[in-house]
Amino acid sequence: MKKFLLVLAFFATHLALRAQILPTFGDSRTGGSGMQFLKISPDAKGMSLAGAHVATVNDVSSMYWNPAGITRSDTAKFHAMVSHSRYFGDISGNFAGVLFKPGKLSYLGVQVFSMNYGTMEETTEFESRGTGRTFTVSNYTIGVTYAKVLTNSFSFGVNAKYANEGFAGMHIHNALFDLGLQYNVGIKHTRFGINFSNFGFNVRPGGEVTILKFNGTQQIESFSNVSVPGLFRLGFAFDPIHNNTHVLTAIGQLNHPTDNNETYVLAAEYSYLKLLYLRTGYEFGSDERYIAPSAGIGLKLNKRMGGLAIDYGFLAKERLGSVHRLTLSMYLR
Repeated sequence: MKKFLLVLAFFATHLALRAQILPTFGDSRTGGSGMQFLKISPDAKGMSLAGAHVATVNDVSSMYWNPAGITRSDTAKFHAMVSHSRYFGDISGNFAGVLFKPGKLSYLGVQVFSMNYGTMEETTEFESRGTGRTFTVSNYTIGVTYAKVLTNSFSFGVNAKYANEGFAGMHIHNALFDLGLQYNVGIKHTRFGINFSNFGFNVRPGGEVTILKFNGTQQIESFSNVSVPGLFRLGFAFDPIHNNTHVLTAIGQLNHPTDNNETYVLAAEYSYLKLLYLRTGYEFGSDERYIAPSAGIGLKLNKRMGGLAIDYGFLAKERLGSVHRLTLSMYLR
């Protein structure tokens, strides 16, 4: 099993590197898939690192970034996380997840993520101030994760997710899968991670949408197939400073989405006494330009029977504005 996963990781990395050399026609694949909410990360730590979290993630948020990471979590019994994100226009996102350790080398996790957009006014090309009608949008995922430690250095994990997107009477249902690998090289605390997210089939939306025309209303019941935003991530990390007081981690990551340009991320995390954490990161090549590097701070309180962690992340982009995210974690040994 371990040999198979290593071979799979090698070929996946080879294909990803080739994809950088061979350009995509039109240069950009922007807008090539639906269910865009699947790209939204759930935790403050990952956001403050600008998403460069595949190689280093080791908590409940691993179920989003890299399912293999749950094998590195600080728990022997139970680990829980809740997160709240605040966006522009009263839009918010919420995440909750729990991890268990049913066996000596195996881990299980359950996650729920949802976006809340509130009630919005309908506008058209001819009624820019509103038609008098309103509509709602709903996005959520429910997932189950299994991960296993194969050696002291190598682990893998897999997610199975149900995703739902609803928009003004139309709805999309899909079953998706993620695969993740983490490997600790053992030199200078060097490790790398590989993640394939959102394997799924193209699906046809269902439901009925009523649109306004000059001569009345029209019912639309037939829609085109919608694909999901698949994503390949390859991340590396090492610690140039690592002792009992200070730990400095340098991180690099390649993101290769199926519906957009490739991006590259550089990030760093500093911890003092494994108590206080400072983080920053920057994503290069993103369609939505960063105003400044992302940033965050974390506080982790360890006790004999468990611990508590609080993380805050901040991200500012040119058009979407500022995003604030707060995450609370608790674990029992």
